[in-house]
Amino acid sequence: MTEWTIHDLAKAAGTTSRTLRHYGDKGLLLPSRIGGNGYRYYDEEALVRLQRILLLRELGLGLPAIAEVLAGAADTGAALRTHLALLEQEQQRLARRITSVRTTLDKTERGEPLMADEVFDGFDHSRYEQEVKERWGESAWRSGDRWWRSLSKDDREGFQQAQLDIARDYAAALAAGRPADGEEVQAITRRHYEWVAAGWQGRRPTAEAFTGLGEMYVADPRFTATYDRHGEGTAAFVREAMRVYAERELGGQTA
Repeated sequence: MTEWTIHDLAKAAGTTSRTLRHYGDKGLLLPSRIGGNGYRYYDEEALVRLQRILLLRELGLGLPAIAEVLAGAADTGAALRTHLALLEQEQQRLARRITSVRTTLDKTERGEPLMADEVFDGFDHSRYEQEVKERWGESAWRSGDRWWRSLSKDDREGFQQAQLDIARDYAAALAAGRPADGEEVQAITRRHYEWVAAGWQGRRPTAEAFTGLGEMYVADPRFTATYDRHGEGTAAFVREAMRVYAERELGGQTA
């Protein structure tokens, strides 16, 4: 019968002897036997049990929850098949995410338009649900989510492309030395405002809301990166253009 010392098992599993002893103290992974020298030895059954423990840890379970799972799963084969199915699902999701990021990188480097379905394949937009609710409220999340799901693939791609076009035009104006309060840039900002209104399902942003959105483009690194990838400083330039537009065109609006 094959046996492993605690040191050899820890090395094979990519963990530490201390961790295995901790699992033993918690009753999760008892040694198959303890030698006369006091060393802990583990057999193949313990090897499989450790694999299950590590899989459950990767799925985010704490040790008390793992103990309950192990206690309730007498059929090792059935438990492993369940773990395998979960890992295969995660593998598929990660493969789609890798393809999505690779496509975005390739298209960005070639200057080709991005498609929303490609960019977000493998990602779950609902993970931003809590953030949206905290910023703009429950109704904003429900309305935006319902609107986005109602769009066709072509409509989603068109909406995404419109934003990319606006961002590139801002960057080009900045590179050409056009002032944020000039007629050319304010025309771009007018398109930007209409794009935001479309995303808000026709609700017209107030001066305060539009200015606040511009501030977020600089304060939130995710938005900053979206604009600055077209040219460094673009996000701050957009913020200024939006502030000017809000003062000139939206000053009389109320919520």
